[in-house]
Amino acid sequence: MRAGTISAPGAAAQAAPSAPAAASSPAVDGEVERKAALLLSVGEECVSEAELRSLVAKKPSFVLYDGFEPSGRMHIAQGVFKAMNVNKCTAAGGTFIFWVADWFALMNDKMGGDLDRIKLVGEYLIEVWTAAGMDMSRVQFKWAADEITKHAGRYWTLALDVARRFTVARVSKCCQIMGRKEGTLTAAQMLYPIMQCTDIFFLGANICQLGVDQRKVNMLAREYCDSAGIKLKPIILSHHMLYGLAQGQVKMSKSNKDSAIFMEDSAAEPDVQRKMKKAFCEPGNTAFCPPLAVARELVLGCGASLEVKRREEDGGDRAFGKADGGQLASEFAAGALHPGDLKPAVRDAAWGTLSRVRAAVAADKALAAAEKEVAKAAKKNKKK
Repeated sequence: MRAGTISAPGAAAQAAPSAPAAASSPAVDGEVERKAALLLSVGEECVSEAELRSLVAKKPSFVLYDGFEPSGRMHIAQGVFKAMNVNKCTAAGGTFIFWVADWFALMNDKMGGDLDRIKLVGEYLIEVWTAAGMDMSRVQFKWAADEITKHAGRYWTLALDVARRFTVARVSKCCQIMGRKEGTLTAAQMLYPIMQCTDIFFLGANICQLGVDQRKVNMLAREYCDSAGIKLKPIILSHHMLYGLAQGQVKMSKSNKDSAIFMEDSAAEPDVQRKMKKAFCEPGNTAFCPPLAVARELVLGCGASLEVKRREEDGGDRAFGKADGGQLASEFAAGALHPGDLKPAVRDAAWGTLSRVRAAVAADKALAAAEKEVAKAAKKNKKK
């Protein structure tokens, strides 16, 4: 290494050639395709499919990563949808690492900047995922504050190298990942994209499995590889963001209680019924129809059925199974399925999914107590 230069930490390891693939055979090719298909079923976008197939063929034990801020309540997209996607990824042979971004939540001023409350929320969310059916056998949770403190030299050396390779203007383009506008950013929040990019290499992630709203910072990581001479770039497998229930909301929001179905919503109040009744559902509009999206991606996606109850003169009862998402959309687009029939069916199916989580919470006093504390903390944070 020349004096006065910094080599990219971990670059040698990242650039090292992969072990040669096993000799090709119909059985091997079929298994690779099965795993690749499972992974691709998770993503709305993959950068790139060729790299993904190569990874699966050459590296049976690959690592996927996602990070989450413990910032309050968990909605059904974050809870059930994520559990479904993680189970697909681990069934394909991957190890899934969740980066519990407690320091990131602090930088983003979540939970009033109180790390104790942030930690409480993080622990609660992990328990809810378990109740939602996430298979934890190949899942790891790593807390950012603990891991960065434990490996400070390695982490901050890498973060410094990432930071020095990009301009402030380039980094600021990624700051929408926090839901912040450029003019309102604090100095701490400018660190956020740099650290999120660093996390990918620090964790040794082969695949970034985050939402499409995180695409910019994931692409920053691939650009870093070009600059640092890292041969094997992280693959980006971005999942679709489930629409918010109100008109024009591209994703569910924690700040708008009627924008999302939350994992602690109750049928008795009745939260789910009220929200689904108010949900935007224009006849024939499949381009933006939140109830239809919930039906296809969550209800049918997790293997449940959608039971539409109708009078005989309106077409009679109709059941849709896992493979019927396209047919469901076609019937809605053609006007054969009316919003007044779709909404109650989705409401009942969504509650069927939530009821399993509610039963698990009711049976666990510690989890029930944690849920109440999280609700209090979220309410307190909202008042600030």
